[in-house]
Amino acid sequence: MESLDGDHAAKLLQAQSHIWNHIFNFINSMSLKCIIDLGIPDIMHNYGQPMPLSNLIASLPIHASKTHFIHRLMRILTHSGFFSQHNVTENELEVEYVLTAASTLLVKNHPMSVTPFVLSMLDPILTQTWNQLPSWFQNDDPTPFETAYGTSFWDRLGREPRLNTQFNDGMASDARLVSGLVIEKCKWVFAGLESLVDVGGGTGTMAKAIAKSFPQMECIVFDLPHVVADLQGSENLKYVGGNMFEAITPADAVLLKWILHDWNDEECVDILKKCKEAIARKGKKGKVIIIDMVIENEKRDYESVETQLFFDMLMMVLVRGKERSKKDWVKLITSAGFSDCKITPMFGLRSLIEIYP
Repeated sequence: MESLDGDHAAKLLQAQSHIWNHIFNFINSMSLKCIIDLGIPDIMHNYGQPMPLSNLIASLPIHASKTHFIHRLMRILTHSGFFSQHNVTENELEVEYVLTAASTLLVKNHPMSVTPFVLSMLDPILTQTWNQLPSWFQNDDPTPFETAYGTSFWDRLGREPRLNTQFNDGMASDARLVSGLVIEKCKWVFAGLESLVDVGGGTGTMAKAIAKSFPQMECIVFDLPHVVADLQGSENLKYVGGNMFEAITPADAVLLKWILHDWNDEECVDILKKCKEAIARKGKKGKVIIIDMVIENEKRDYESVETQLFFDMLMMVLVRGKERSKKDWVKLITSAGFSDCKITPMFGLRSLIEIYP
């Protein structure tokens, strides 16, 4: 047996701890989903002040035999930065908890709530897909999702109303967050445009915000027919069903928010060529506006890099896409026949990319 001096033993134990943390990373995700399902962020928000654990327990829809477990759920979420303790006493029932910036975004009626996105990404249909990752590496299926279910992610959404609604709600919650930033910080992007088509715009959250802020602009939400069915437009907003791989409704500008990372390079070039056709009537004045991640080569903080790598793996497992570096974006844009692009980091880990014919 290998001899273990003090330094070597410490390294082995640290390595073991590192492995354990990665084994159990899913516990953070499932604990997060649990507090949303139990309504804890909403209960604490409505309480309006630091909330003693005893009051929180009394407010929860749980079985009486489970009340003494809640402090353990709160403890791990406090460690993860979703709650903070207002006071520390010997009696755990008297410890008061408050929301942090992260859990405030889990309050359902918060205008920027990300709760629908959490629930859509942690749906069992999606999480179980990850078990197929090793099998997928050994077969020729396009995605692990297709290995798991025998159909693409998009086809499954089209056939399963619950999953489709949950996914669209998740995308809409992100669009609410981004649209506020776009309109506040990027008004110049829309200057002089008479029309804009939001490709893959879902239920229209982004386009509605743009249409409201720029009443002189005609805004079009363009998505698959089952997504836009029965949705009502307004004075300067309309919904059009179609397939972006076939043709995109003509406009002065095409908006692609969090769309291209869903597709492989060949498919992205096809989409961008259709965008080029859609803005052709404007000549050199037309443009495509992309909101997506740009993986930076220079060092970011650890958590930001991890987030981008998580999303890259997510795109590989669910769909056929990936997250791209600046070099990747330039190659795509050039391959689609565009002559110029401008990349502006604007939205945390995502950037605003303007491309011109």
